[in-house]
Amino acid sequence: MHAAAVVDCATVTPSNDTADVVLIGGGIMSATLASILTRLEPEWDIRLLELQGELATESSNPWNNAGTGHAALCELNYTPQAADGSIDIAKAVGVNEQFQVSRQFWAHLVDEGALPDPAAFINPTPHLSFVWGEGNVAYLRARYEALVDHPLFAGMEYTEDARVIREWTPLLLPGRRKDQPIAATRIRSGSDVDFGALTRLLFDDAEARGVEILLNRRVTGLRRKDGVWHLSTRQTVGRTPGDLKARFVFVGAGGGALKLLQKSGIDEAKGFGGFPISGEFLRADDPELVAKHQAKVYGKASVGAPPMSVPHLDTRVVDGRASLLFGPYAGFSPRFLKRGALTDLPGSITIHNLVPMIKSGLGNLDLVGYLVGQLLASKRTKFAALEEFVPNADPSQWRPITAGQRVQVITKEGVIQFGTQVITGADGSIAGLLGASPGASTAVPIMLGLLKDCFPDRMDGWEAEIRRMVPSYGTRLSDDPKAAEASLARTAQALGLQV
Repeated sequence: MHAAAVVDCATVTPSNDTADVVLIGGGIMSATLASILTRLEPEWDIRLLELQGELATESSNPWNNAGTGHAALCELNYTPQAADGSIDIAKAVGVNEQFQVSRQFWAHLVDEGALPDPAAFINPTPHLSFVWGEGNVAYLRARYEALVDHPLFAGMEYTEDARVIREWTPLLLPGRRKDQPIAATRIRSGSDVDFGALTRLLFDDAEARGVEILLNRRVTGLRRKDGVWHLSTRQTVGRTPGDLKARFVFVGAGGGALKLLQKSGIDEAKGFGGFPISGEFLRADDPELVAKHQAKVYGKASVGAPPMSVPHLDTRVVDGRASLLFGPYAGFSPRFLKRGALTDLPGSITIHNLVPMIKSGLGNLDLVGYLVGQLLASKRTKFAALEEFVPNADPSQWRPITAGQRVQVITKEGVIQFGTQVITGADGSIAGLLGASPGASTAVPIMLGLLKDCFPDRMDGWEAEIRRMVPSYGTRLSDDPKAAEASLARTAQALGLQV
C-alpha cells in the first residue's frame, strides 16, 4: 500500500508513473469512491486531484446544499399526482432505496471506526411536509395513504390539527389564519447531513488507507494513449505544469465535469450539455429562533416552477451549531462552479451539443420565465415566500446567502434532466457524473453502479466485501418488510438516529 499524504501542489508535482485510479474533484462522489475502492483493492495506487486548496468547497459544502439526506420522506416532487387523483410513489421509493444503501455504508464505516463520530456529519432531524389550501391538503392526505404502509416509510404521521402541527414545529402556526386548511406529515427518523464534513472524514479515511490527495491542481488536458489516460495538469498557485497517467479516471468535479468529459474525447459525452442555475437561501442563526424549529419542512412548488424550486425550511447543523435555512430562490450565472469562470457556459457549447442546447431552450420557456421572475423579484417578494411558511417571520433575523451552483444535465435529445447522469466510456476506463439532486444522498449506490459498469470482470470477486459493507446489496428492501425494518433499526442505532 502506498503511503498517504495530503499534498499542496503549489510545491509538489505528482510523479509520472501510472496510477491505478485518478479521481478528479474533491467532493462527496470522489470521497465515496475512494473509500469503497480502498476496501475492495487496498493495494491500488489511487490519487485525488482537487482544483481548490481544500476539499468539499462546491456542492458538497454544507452551505451550498440543503443537507436533507434525500430519502423522499418529505419532498413532494417525488410523489406526483395523476389526473385521476392517484399518487405515484415509484420515484420516492426508488430514492429512498438508494438512500438506505448510503446509510448502510456509513453505518458500516462507523462500526469499524473509520467514521469515529456520526454526530460530526449526521444528526436526527424529523422530516415534515406542510401544505395549505383545500386542494393541497387533499393531495397530502392521498400521499400519506399511499406511503404509510410502505416498509421504508414506517412511522409516517399525518394531521390536519393545528395544535399537533404547532407541537411538531412551533414556527409554522403563529400568525396564520385560523380558517386556512392546513395539513402536515412527519417522519421522526429523518436526518440532516453535513456532506462537507462527511466528505472530509471519508478522505481522512482514504488517506489513512493509502490515497494521495493533491490540492491546488487544475486538469487542463485529458487524452487516452497507449492504453492509459494522460492527464495534463497545472498548479493554481505557481502555474507549474505537471503530467500524470492513470489506468482509470473518475470525473467527479461537479459543474466542472462536463468540460473535462468533453476534453476526454469519448463519444459517450458528445451531445450532452449543461444549464447552470445558482441559488440563494435565507439564513437565521439566532439560537432562540432556531430552537423553535427542529425539522426539515418541505412544501409544494408553485405552479410552473421546476422541481429544484420546492420551498423548504430546514434545520442545518454545521460544526455542531444549528441554523435555519429557507429557500431556494433560483438565480442564474453562466459559471458552472461557484468559483468558476463567466465563460463556463459558452465554453461548454460544442458542435455536438449545439442543437440539443437550442432545443432545450425552446422547449423550456416556462423555466426561463421562472428564472427571470426570480431574478427580478424584490427582497420583499422573496421574504413573502418565507412568510407563507412562517407568518410572523422577522426580517431582521434573516440574511441572504448564496448557495452552490447546480448544472442541470441537457440530454442528447435536448431535455433538461433534473437528477444525476453517469457517463461511462465504452471501454470502462473513464466515467464521470453530471447533474445535481439527489446526488450526494445517493452517492454510495451511484458509485457501486459505476463500479459494476466499469469493472464488470471484478464484481464477482468484490461481491462478498460489498455485501459486508452494504448488506442489502443486490436486493430491494421494499420487497422484504422484515429486512427493511431490521436495516432501518441497525443503521439508526449506528448513526445515532431515530428509528
